[in-house]
Amino acid sequence: MTEKEYNYCVSQYADNVYRFIVKNLRHEEDARDIVQTAFEKLWRNRETVETDKSKSYLFTVAYNQMIDHIRKNKRIQLKEDFQEDGRVQFQSGGNNLKKTLMEALNRLSETQKSLVMLKDYEGYSYEEIGQIMGLNESQVKVYLHRARLTLRNYLVSPENVR
Repeated sequence: MTEKEYNYCVSQYADNVYRFIVKNLRHEEDARDIVQTAFEKLWRNRETVETDKSKSYLFTVAYNQMIDHIRKNKRIQLKEDFQEDGRVQFQSGGNNLKKTLMEALNRLSETQKSLVMLKDYEGYSYEEIGQIMGLNESQVKVYLHRARLTLRNYLVSPENVR
């Protein structure tokens, strides 16, 4: 990959990768760091990455970075959620549609959430999602179907329907 091709990838895919990551993390600074790391890895590996596969490469690297970030933060959050006496702290808040949707998405596994975001929000094909996440097309369809069922069941439960 030449420098010109790399610059084309940056202009072509930076917004898409950022949007995907920020929708999953809901934290702009962390999303920017992850996207920057993905492009940095693309630059370092430009000799081995084919230009026509750069999109898949970027999303794969960004996705893996995001998963690592989520796992790291879950460990930190778990420690913070427990009070000194060992009881779990709960935070209360108002019920609104956005909160309910975010709660529904947060019930999904990291893989399922990413699948829903890539397919339903970003509009990628099953094949492209498979390349990004390292799954075959059948796995993408099955996991996405299960994720949507989980979302539906949560969203239509009596406590969420008003």
